[in-house]
Amino acid sequence: MTVKTIAIAADHGGVELKTAIISALKDRGIEVFDFGTNSSDSVDYPDYAQAVAKSIIDGQSEAGILVCGSGIGMSIAANRFPEVRAALAHDRLSAELCRQHNNANVLCLGARIVGDAKALDCVDAFISTEFEGGRHALRVAKMS
Repeated sequence: MTVKTIAIAADHGGVELKTAIISALKDRGIEVFDFGTNSSDSVDYPDYAQAVAKSIIDGQSEAGILVCGSGIGMSIAANRFPEVRAALAHDRLSAELCRQHNNANVLCLGARIVGDAKALDCVDAFISTEFEGGRHALRVAKMS
C-alpha cells in the first residue's frame, strides 16, 4: 500500500507508542492526522477509533493506525464501520498478511503486547505491502 496520508489515534495505554509511530511516518514523508489522545489520562478508546474511521470514510486519510494497551478494543471498535477493515498485528508477518489477504486499511497495535521496535516493524510492513487481490478480493467483497 503506498499511502500519503494516515490517520492515527491512541488511548491512554498507547499514547507513547503513537508518538514514536508518528515520528517514523513523518520521517518517511507521510502526512499524519493525529486524533489524540496526547496524555496518559484515562479515555474511552471507541471515541478514538471512531475518529480514525471517519477520517478514512470522509477521504481525509487513506489508512489508519490505532493503538491501545492490547489492540483488541481498538480493532473491535474500528470494525463497527463497514468501510473499515481493521486488523490487529503482533509481528511483521501478521501485518503483511492483513494487507496481502484482507486489504486491511487500519492497523491496530497493542502497546503492552509489542515493543516499539516490533510495532514500527509492523507499521513498515503495513504501509509497504500491497493487497494481492485475486481469490482474496472475492472474500474481502463478501465483507463489504
